[in-house]
Order: sequence, then structure tokens, then C-alpha cells
Amino acid sequence: MTTTGATAAALCNAADSLLLLIDIQTRLTANMPAKVLARLQRNTTMLINTARALDIPIFSTERDREILGETEAEIRKLLPETARQYHKVCFSCVDAEGFADDLNATNRKQAILIGMEAHVCILQTALDLNQHGYTVFVVADAVCSRHRENYETALRRMSKAGIVICDAESVLFEWARNLELEMSRRVQALLR
Repeated sequence: MTTTGATAAALCNAADSLLLLIDIQTRLTANMPAKVLARLQRNTTMLINTARALDIPIFSTERDREILGETEAEIRKLLPETARQYHKVCFSCVDAEGFADDLNATNRKQAILIGMEAHVCILQTALDLNQHGYTVFVVADAVCSRHRENYETALRRMSKAGIVICDAESVLFEWARNLELEMSRRVQALLR
């Protein structure tokens, strides 16, 4: 069976993906419900580890670091030396200095978004990237907001705008689908 353009755009492809970690900072995480934060950290860890294993570029941002703190230490230590890091004062990552140029330089057109908050930085980044021609995937179980209503509204709004709303396991299995058997098994082992 051949893959149509619409089907191809709806599935993550490791060779065309980049992972964007948005603002998982200490003062933001301190205000998240414990269960939500645990889910975000677990799925973020799986996605970072898999991206590293597959040489998928990783971008990481912090907004207003003086106010919101640094990226959570447990997450920061997982980032490879090759991860591109940006300190921003804007909400959309696209507006951060050098971000758009660095993103374009990867020649990848699928942006996988994780982080916080869903209704602010995730939403604005997703919509901007979509406008710039990227296929955007927002990983619903690796993004959060302080209030559930904000989270749910943001996901609905992004979905209506053509953003793909997915979950971490779907991304991992989609990345693994075209890999050699051994690499596919390594990716699946990260889920256990």
C-alpha cells in the first residue's frame, strides 16, 4: 500500500521530526498538579531518550528564566550536548532570537511539541509553526497547564487549526515503524 500525502502528514516520521521541549521550568512545575506533572515528566523522559537514540534534533526553551526558573534538573540532564537551547522573553518559540533560522536549517518539517503551558507557549508556538508550513504534533500527555479547562480548550483550539493532537506512545511507535528491527526493539524497550 502506498502512503498518500494526507496519511504521511498525519504520522510522525523519525527522519523528518524534531522534538521541541518548551518551558519545563521549576517555578511553572511547582504550580502543576502532582499527577499531571508526573505524567509529563515520564512521557518527556521517554520522548527525549528516544529522540536521542534516533538522532532526532532536540530544541529546548526557557521563558523569563529569572522569573520562572531553570529547566527542571531531571529533564535538563537528559538533554544531549547537541540540543539547541533558547532563552526567550516571548511566548511563541518562533519569535525567539535565532530559533526560526535554526529550525529551518534542520530541513525537517515535523515539529513534536512537549512542555508547558498548553494554552500559552505551546498554543502560540504550534499555531506559528503551522503557519510556517510545519506539520505540528502536540503530545497531549506531555503538555500541561495549571488549570484543566485551559489545557482542554487549548487542545481543542489547536486541533481545529490543523495541529495533530497525539500521545507519547503513538509518537514512539510511529518513529519506530520504519526503523530496522533492532532499533525498533530498542524504542519499544523504552516503553517498559
